[in-house]
Amino acid sequence: MMRQAGRYLPEYQQTRAAAGSFLDLCYNPQLATEVTLQPIRRFGFDAAILFSDILVVPHALGQDVRFEEGTGPVLEPVDTPERIAELSSGRLLDHLAPVIETVARLREALPRETTLLGFCGAPWTVASYMIAGQGTPDQAPARVFAYQQRDAMEALIALLVEASADYLVAQLKAGADAVQVFDTWGGNLADELYELFVVAPTVRIVERVRESIPGARIIGFPKGAGPRLPEYFRRTGVNAVGVDWAASRTFVRDQVQAIGPVQGNLDPMALVAGGEALDAAVDATMGAFSGGPFIFNLGHGIVPHTPIAHVERMVARVRGAR
Repeated sequence: MMRQAGRYLPEYQQTRAAAGSFLDLCYNPQLATEVTLQPIRRFGFDAAILFSDILVVPHALGQDVRFEEGTGPVLEPVDTPERIAELSSGRLLDHLAPVIETVARLREALPRETTLLGFCGAPWTVASYMIAGQGTPDQAPARVFAYQQRDAMEALIALLVEASADYLVAQLKAGADAVQVFDTWGGNLADELYELFVVAPTVRIVERVRESIPGARIIGFPKGAGPRLPEYFRRTGVNAVGVDWAASRTFVRDQVQAIGPVQGNLDPMALVAGGEALDAAVDATMGAFSGGPFIFNLGHGIVPHTPIAHVERMVARVRGAR
């Protein structure tokens, strides 16, 4: 599940408290390994997802990043060409060495049959936080910047492509079986910006990763892509695509699953609701996609107030159907 190691588990809360800050937890290989393994022990998922955050990359590039309780990520905005020019990937992998160590520890700790998934944020999504200095509901600061400062935005995206590809290669070399590129906010873009800042950067990341690791398995998650999903799938060269809960299952089955494996797309609120509503939503997802290559997952991240019993019910329902 997306964000399967997270705030809905009491054991995560205990480990998080021991770590100090959220970033301290991301950069502590022992504790990050522990919270990655916690949902595997509890639910026996088929895959473990590296515990980290997409904003460790801008942090490694030299941007000030912190996480505040009740607020979330707070960054020193990189919102001028001059500030973008100050960023550097020179110490990227040194800075992210603890995260790569976590990957290696996980590969040692996990059974071979349990897949290990690494990830990064897609350039546009990461850039939207870097420019605004926080999460925003419509990414307006980054979108305006993309129109007004096209050269600077292209320079930032190019830097993030390079950094993201190097980061994913390091994860794969350390033992990740596959990696996922999360573009949570790309769906808000008009077509011309979508091509420039979602599709083209993902194409370059996939190419760069496979130059180092031929045959590397990569999942793309272009949330909100809707009817642009088939073109994204074909153009980027990813091995599978994640599908958010708002996507039409019929469209995805007929137009996307025909290209390759899809992942998703249970509504996280159905998981919160539980009961017969959850059963029906699981059955609808399984019924729509079980005729082709499919990875059952949420259509976005699990939310903190999700009851653990509902997760147990969901897992049992999925495994009973397959």
